Amino acid sequence: MKKLPLLLLFLPSILFAQQKNMYHKGWVDFNKNGKMDVFEDPSQPIDKRIADLLSQMSVEEKTCQLATLYGYKRVLKEEMPAESWKNEVWKDGIANIDEELNNLTSHTDAAPTQYSYPYSKHAAAINTIQKWFVEETRMGIPVDFTNEGIHGLNHDRATSLPAPIGIGSTWDKPLVRQAGDVVGREAKALGYTNVYTPILDVARDQRWGRVEETYGENPFLIAELGKQMCLGVQEQGVASTLKHFAVYSVPKGGRDGSDRTDPHVAPRELYELYLYPFRRVIQEAHAMGVMSSYNDWNGEPITGSYFFLTELLRHQFGFTGYVVSDSEAAEYLYSKHHVASSPKDAVREAIEAGLNVRTNFSMPQTYIMPMRELVNEGKVSMKLLDSRVADVLRVKFELGLFDHPYVEDTKAADKIVHNEEASAMGLQMNRESLVLLKNENSLLPLDKDKYKNILVTGPLATAKSYATSRYGPSHNPITSVLEGITNYVGAGSKVSYAKGCDVIDPNWPESEIIETPLSAQEQAGIDSAVAVAKQSDLVIAVVGESENQVGESLSRSGLNLPGRQLKLIQALQATGKPVVMVMINGQPLTINWENKYVPAILEAWFPGPESGKVVAETLFGEYNPGGKLPITFPKTVGQIEFNFPFKPGSQADQGGKNGWGHTYVNGPLYPFGYGLNYTTFDYSNLQVSPEKEHQQGDIKVTVDVTNTGQRKGDDVIELYLKQELSDVTVYEYDLRGFERVSLNPGEKKTVEFTLHPDDLAILDKNMNWTVEPGKFQVMIGNSSEDIKLKKEFEVEK
Repeated sequence: MKKLPLLLLFLPSILFAQQKNMYHKGWVDFNKNGKMDVFEDPSQPIDKRIADLLSQMSVEEKTCQLATLYGYKRVLKEEMPAESWKNEVWKDGIANIDEELNNLTSHTDAAPTQYSYPYSKHAAAINTIQKWFVEETRMGIPVDFTNEGIHGLNHDRATSLPAPIGIGSTWDKPLVRQAGDVVGREAKALGYTNVYTPILDVARDQRWGRVEETYGENPFLIAELGKQMCLGVQEQGVASTLKHFAVYSVPKGGRDGSDRTDPHVAPRELYELYLYPFRRVIQEAHAMGVMSSYNDWNGEPITGSYFFLTELLRHQFGFTGYVVSDSEAAEYLYSKHHVASSPKDAVREAIEAGLNVRTNFSMPQTYIMPMRELVNEGKVSMKLLDSRVADVLRVKFELGLFDHPYVEDTKAADKIVHNEEASAMGLQMNRESLVLLKNENSLLPLDKDKYKNILVTGPLATAKSYATSRYGPSHNPITSVLEGITNYVGAGSKVSYAKGCDVIDPNWPESEIIETPLSAQEQAGIDSAVAVAKQSDLVIAVVGESENQVGESLSRSGLNLPGRQLKLIQALQATGKPVVMVMINGQPLTINWENKYVPAILEAWFPGPESGKVVAETLFGEYNPGGKLPITFPKTVGQIEFNFPFKPGSQADQGGKNGWGHTYVNGPLYPFGYGLNYTTFDYSNLQVSPEKEHQQGDIKVTVDVTNTGQRKGDDVIELYLKQELSDVTVYEYDLRGFERVSLNPGEKKTVEFTLHPDDLAILDKNMNWTVEPGKFQVMIGNSSEDIKLKKEFEVEK
């Protein structure tokens, strides 16, 4: 490429301001040359606009489109553009700015700013920053403003959602689509143009700390919900960036601290389990972004892998957006994986593999300068550089940043972000995320007229911090479970509180393997709760995990209730008073004693700010819980891996055919797809049409569901598919459809599913996706283990 004159490259920004007005009717003069270039012409095809823009860019400007600038307090030191910016590397532009002025607050990070709220103030601030890049850089290339958004936009007082594992528990596709709409709409109004959501990791090891950030363990469920979240975000004109690509969610032994490598995954499992959600969401929702993960697979680090970032993503899946690295993933090629000889060599490996934008908690020049050296040395060709930059520019063009670079109505943000409609959606998602695990003798729902003295106890009863995480909104008012119950019962009942114990004991987690006696203080805490319980009509124990036991780098070696919580539950149960256990936690827990002896258990996961309100509504019957588990609860970590789907015989019980002996614990505590209800449902009239179909045809399945109880309630109709004979060993059966429906007492609905060829396809012996001729069985279930109806159909050549 012919180099531009030095004078042109370094024109003082004061001259830009003296140029004829850049802003014209229908177009912007980004390069400030007084004419409409092809890249500035909205009527031109995007590919032509990209080519024209690339032809005018210098190496300095191109390399700046390959790095992230972390926002204020994270890396950036100034809240607003400063004179010093003219001496920074981003004087030539930048690919994206992440988490800019979002007022991030969590127990690991904080980035306070005056510009996050009111919302209109943030939109105006983003415009000011964008204006600097458009007007003060030579080519005026707009910035892509990125932000996290896995359970609501990661912005001060944005609409909050429950943790993703709770979103997965809703099994509600339209509601997840609505949630995506809200996340995208709020992002757009605030000035963000790209949201890092959804997480499509398949959580197959319940010990993994980031289970709470996933939609569960089943690829089909994750793909269906992830697709809706992506579609919702992107139909608001904001990019959805999927993470973490790929095979990130099964670190060895569930450990993900410094050990972000060594997933033990066979090639067939790679495609069938871990790549499946990415493939489907990319192909069906056309996600504009993908985040590359830290780990390797089969010895090949993902962020340095041409196979993963180019062959799979672009050639096989058809991805056309840009790939951003997880923070420091590019550097890990040198520092952790040791496949690059130097940090600079890691830069080369990453761009050759297919990485577009590097992200790290360091200044962008630590990546940009080595990249420029590699280009000047001929080790990175101009063709390769242009290709990677083109992907970034394509997304910016598709987002409309070259036609409308600014938030056009900043004041509208105050009416759009966290408005009444969005709050109602968040509240409903909190409700639908709750899963009723046990309800012996119909203890629930509670009659508040019957229980005049209620003890609320447990270390999570007054907790609130679980509702705020590194990846979600901050500073929303939070209602604790104690507050929610107190508010709900009102003056009609007395609500007492005793903490009972802390979430963990001083020796935890060693106390999980070496038990220590209760200290005098711990015994006094439990005794205090027991004393109040004896004077009460009912005990509501709120137990589980805090945000300090769950999350990134917080994998667990055991899954029991941590600390002294089981001892508290046992002491409360011994009083003879009815005990209701509410669980606030981020991963499945091995609550075997609790399940055997406690009469009622409600799984709340990590709910959002309205947690106390929705828990109270549900316990007292104003809301009927209809959520289902998106992940298996094992009885012991010794069973792991223990998931759905599974291969024939791989999770078999002892005692059956070829299963003699009595040496291990059989079965799950709660299976995938499980969840109770305050009413009952009946399935009937399963119809499959046609009963014979060719390999590329669709199969229609209908079933009638009737509410046979006395309460309005939601039911999730789960469709499982079993292939009776195949050329390779396939899963015993797998989820291939689900619908959440709401039914009044006595009401009947016909639920329809369509099975597409992709739903029937398996990887054959040659690792090609194939629909094999033969017989299939459609199964309708109330969980993966509670199958109610079956019907067969046949696929012909």
